[in-house]
Amino acid sequence: MLETILAELGRPFGSLPAEVATFRLLAAACLSGLIGFERQLRHKPAGLRTHMLVALAACLSTLVALEVIDLADVSNPAIRLDPLRVIAPITSGVAFLAAGAIIIHGRAVEGLTTGAGMWLAGVIGLACGVGSTALALIATVIALMVLTLLRLLE
Repeated sequence: MLETILAELGRPFGSLPAEVATFRLLAAACLSGLIGFERQLRHKPAGLRTHMLVALAACLSTLVALEVIDLADVSNPAIRLDPLRVIAPITSGVAFLAAGAIIIHGRAVEGLTTGAGMWLAGVIGLACGVGSTALALIATVIALMVLTLLRLLE
């Protein structure tokens, strides 16, 4: 049984080697974890684990969609491959979670930044899933600058 599990772990995901998929999943979790850690330090409603899980789910959804696309019979004219159909359900799911972090007290609104961070975590997961980890890293650095440096100006 262990041999079967190890063989499955070494199996490529469509045309994507298992090591690459693993790297993308770990990158998504780690990068979004940095944003989540900042939220955790500020005692916000969604922190480290939430941001990491959002990005991990988005990355995994992207990897699975890419595998399905890779397995599709593109010679069949009835099959239409639209990469934007990968993004829409992921962003909708993240938006649902992010909305739960937003609380309205009379005229005061709390949790918008945390909700935006969760949305960004989802997009970081998407970017990692398609292999744009450098872009995800740049977005993470900018997000951390916004969350920390701009806080001083408020």
